[in-house]
Amino acid sequence: MINYPPKILAALAEAIDENHKILYWLMENGYPELAAIANAIHLNKEAFDWLMKHKYPHYAAFTQAVWDDKKAYFWLKQHGFDFMVKLSDAAQGDEQSLQWFKEEQMEIFILIAKKTEEVIKRKRHELSDYHKLHF
Repeated sequence: MINYPPKILAALAEAIDENHKILYWLMENGYPELAAIANAIHLNKEAFDWLMKHKYPHYAAFTQAVWDDKKAYFWLKQHGFDFMVKLSDAAQGDEQSLQWFKEEQMEIFILIAKKTEEVIKRKRHELSDYHKLHF
């Protein structure tokens, strides 16, 4: 993930934050895997399946690890995706991981982590709200 230009990573953060215009821009401009990450973080199974089918299992695992899926988290660790593990930890509010990104001057990943954390909090609230029907 570190090989993408900062502008594209900023677009990923916006797509995670449900900016649909940016999400479609990513899809139409050669970054469908980033659009799929954003959608899979929002629990979109089709996006997760797309990542798996198109040989991005590390991104698929990341989208589950941020939801505290231990199996996905340990898969990332076992397969040497340490950066994705650290980003997953940061997206769950781990201060040490956030500090590491700051020290490494990778603030864009702090933004991605924070946007992801906000989405997860919002989704968990929505999923626990008994006033909303989930079919």
